[in-house]
Amino acid sequence: MQPLRGAVRSYAWGSRTSLARLQRRSVPSEHPEAEIWLGAHPADPAYLLGDGSPKSLLEAIDENPRLELGAETAHVYGGRLPFLLKLLAADEPLSLQAHPSSDQAKEGFAREESRRVPIDSPVRNYRDASHKPELIVALTEFHALAGFRCPRQTVEFIDALDVGALSGYRSLLADQPDDAGLRTVFTSWITLPGPALDALLPLVADGCIRYLSTTAHHDGGRFVAEARTLLELGESYPGDAGVLAALLLNRVTLSPGQGLYLAAGNLHAYLSGTGVEVMANSDNVLRGGLTPKHVDVPELLRVLDFEPAEVEVLEPDVGSGGPVLYRTPAPEFELSRSVLSGGASVSFDGDSPRILLCTAGRVVIGGGELEYVLEQGAAVWVSASDPLLIAEARWGDAEVFSATVGALAG
Repeated sequence: MQPLRGAVRSYAWGSRTSLARLQRRSVPSEHPEAEIWLGAHPADPAYLLGDGSPKSLLEAIDENPRLELGAETAHVYGGRLPFLLKLLAADEPLSLQAHPSSDQAKEGFAREESRRVPIDSPVRNYRDASHKPELIVALTEFHALAGFRCPRQTVEFIDALDVGALSGYRSLLADQPDDAGLRTVFTSWITLPGPALDALLPLVADGCIRYLSTTAHHDGGRFVAEARTLLELGESYPGDAGVLAALLLNRVTLSPGQGLYLAAGNLHAYLSGTGVEVMANSDNVLRGGLTPKHVDVPELLRVLDFEPAEVEVLEPDVGSGGPVLYRTPAPEFELSRSVLSGGASVSFDGDSPRILLCTAGRVVIGGGELEYVLEQGAAVWVSASDPLLIAEARWGDAEVFSATVGALAG
């Protein structure tokens, strides 16, 4: 067990207060802080702060993968830590994006390698050959767009906006309320030429304003959150086709402790809030708008899942006094959360690599002859060779997340 110093990633959409306050640093931070990476991703590994000079977790695993990961995990994942844990804080919306499946990632990576696209090129889509399923668990109220809404509900939303310029798209969705209809409308919108977008987006904004000021009072405010989101996105990203695309997506609000799992092909955008995120150890992103970065429309359309579905908000499985688990189908990771009252404790089995992250209060973590005080916002690396550990909330209430490898096949 060793203290872990995460890598702070500064993006424009980040917060100058949330992560600094969580880690009890001075507020505001010098730059917007969007993510703190706690893992062994080659682009920005965390560092072990044990005896001697700091060493990157990536280097430590490379030197002895069987010791750090365990023999089975090292074998299955080629000596790599298969997950990446993050603290994430969004003050502004992230780009509209989706992630490829495993087969799509392997094929896309090989294709770009054969074309000799530099790995750090801004037009590179696939920076590795892995898929990127991910799970976000809210620490504060958290807002997102995720997955395509049922087309019939989108038709009702368009009717509520009462924008004549949307009538053709409305009719198409009404006549074909399925994945094919969604694909057609989405493709039409994301490929609209600039002048057409510049003409249509103000009309949509006017429809949102009209709805919020009048219609919402008559339909119980059914689409208030959606209309406000479109206005906010239009203000932040004028002339961006992603604003129109957002009209097709589910609008989600998570309360603290609730989670959202995003599988391959799910078009999504985090809007605001702070959370703990865990994902397969990949950096493959196909963007669809709400960003000045590269948008490869044909490649995005190859990976998107247009099947409409309601969003499933994950409530953790509550056990008998142990950590509560967020169940997902991803084999690369497993995330649990322990909310401890003062004096309570929770144990974590050995034989598996693990990162423990304290998000409230502080705990003492002990195992064998080791004992370490884990402060709020801090994390420790637990190698597969470490013994069973116990986290105790010795000084009052605390919250601890545990990220480890999911169940291995066979």
